[in-house]
Amino acid sequence: MASTEALLLPIGGAALASDPRVAEAVRAIGARTGVDYTDDRQVTALLAERRRAATAAQHGPSAWAGGIALLACVVWPFVAVSVPSLGPKAALAAGPLLVLAVAALTRVRANWKRELLHPALAGYREVLGVARAHGMPAAHVPAWLEGKAEGGSGKGATPIPSYPEAAASVSASASASAPQSATGAAVPPKPAAVTEYERLSSSGGWHDETGWLLLFAGGGGAAWAWSQTEPIGYAALVLIPVAIGVWLAGSHHGSEETRLRGEAVQYVRTVIAAQAAGARVPELSPALRKLLND
Repeated sequence: MASTEALLLPIGGAALASDPRVAEAVRAIGARTGVDYTDDRQVTALLAERRRAATAAQHGPSAWAGGIALLACVVWPFVAVSVPSLGPKAALAAGPLLVLAVAALTRVRANWKRELLHPALAGYREVLGVARAHGMPAAHVPAWLEGKAEGGSGKGATPIPSYPEAAASVSASASASAPQSATGAAVPPKPAAVTEYERLSSSGGWHDETGWLLLFAGGGGAAWAWSQTEPIGYAALVLIPVAIGVWLAGSHHGSEETRLRGEAVQYVRTVIAAQAAGARVPELSPALRKLLND
């Protein structure tokens, strides 16, 4: 599937406009920043532009200079000590390189954060904070928007602001049970196959490592028994078929996850289409959010 992160907004404009209190706050933020945050096309273009700017700030000349200087200051002392004609004193040249590296990388981070703090982008984070405070879940929040590495955790350099939780309005409470728009667009129920994909995706990843550990433990125990002439150590050989069983279970797990992945991808596309039609979409699980980057 082509990358769909740019197609699915955290919250669609129709959903923001569905609660008068949120709509009023969004209009006020938009008046200050010059952006209509209920216009999905405008917001999509804004996010794409600001992401490109933030990425460029992270990979510009200063980033390259800082990385090379940092590598040089790590390698140079070993070179200086190993080459007799240079001597240990030559290793001190790594000091200026370290200063250059720190200065360059500090500048890179400052430029990157400046791009993330662009008024229009900061305003959008305010919009998401207001929506959350009024009980509107975000389908997903791109890691870069909060200043986090992809898949990273923690607060991030530019987190979504938190506001006191607002009392639920009658209209918001009525639409919470079945997210839909005034036009009748709605997100269909999640298929059982997608739920199973989410379960498999969140519980996998340990079979290979466990299998190798069991194999090494079984082989190591047998080797110790042979070297020490201790027959009891050969009992560890039973771990080898257990390792094979773990690998087979992992292979089955992976096959099932792959088989169900297509239906999960289709569900994500359905959510994107529903949001484009004006529906208020639910928050995606971590397993489904990963599909947005594929």
